Amino acid sequence: MKIYYVEDEANLAEIIKKYLIREGYDVTLFYDGESAMERINDQVDLWILDINLPGDIDGFQLITKIKEVQPTTSVIFTSARDKDMDKVEGLELGSDDYLAKPFAPRELILRVKAVLRRNSYASSPLIHYETYEINTEKREIKENDNIIRLTNKEYELLAFFISNKGEAFEREVILKQVWGPEYFGNSRVVDDLLRRLRQKMPKLRIETIYGHGYRLL
Repeated sequence: MKIYYVEDEANLAEIIKKYLIREGYDVTLFYDGESAMERINDQVDLWILDINLPGDIDGFQLITKIKEVQPTTSVIFTSARDKDMDKVEGLELGSDDYLAKPFAPRELILRVKAVLRRNSYASSPLIHYETYEINTEKREIKENDNIIRLTNKEYELLAFFISNKGEAFEREVILKQVWGPEYFGNSRVVDDLLRRLRQKMPKLRIETIYGHGYRLL
């Protein structure tokens, strides 16, 4: 998938680019709004835009033009200004997510995957894993035409693993992604939820990495 990243902090941009390339993405960097605007008609899966940019074109102006020419293209905003009004304006202009600086590169990678996953769900709601058919639009799982009924949290955990297949995650990361950043309970709830999910879907090859967490193979 192709990502265009607009960020005037060169060191940060290069670090994030390396992380994204490591995940298999095709990444192009822009250090100002003017150079990015010249490529606005390109077919891109995701734009990552800093709001504050040097020159006369900022992130808000870029997303406005992006949505004019490519209305279904996904956009993530990053900004050192962690202000509610910036988030609201970004959402009103069509952004898919907003990440305040400073952020860990790994957090941005997770946001990128989540946004692109939602995009792919919209175009193709069916995912196949082993003998399971997962309909992301209906949030329904079937095996040989038999419906497997999951609770909301069981489904969210399944969706997280499916969208990050092959990657190992600590319990705390899973907790944040499935229960949300506001949840402050014990991370052992991940173990309990996973045990129930395994019972209902025994063909899920979820590996336990002792002392670390879990990974879907």
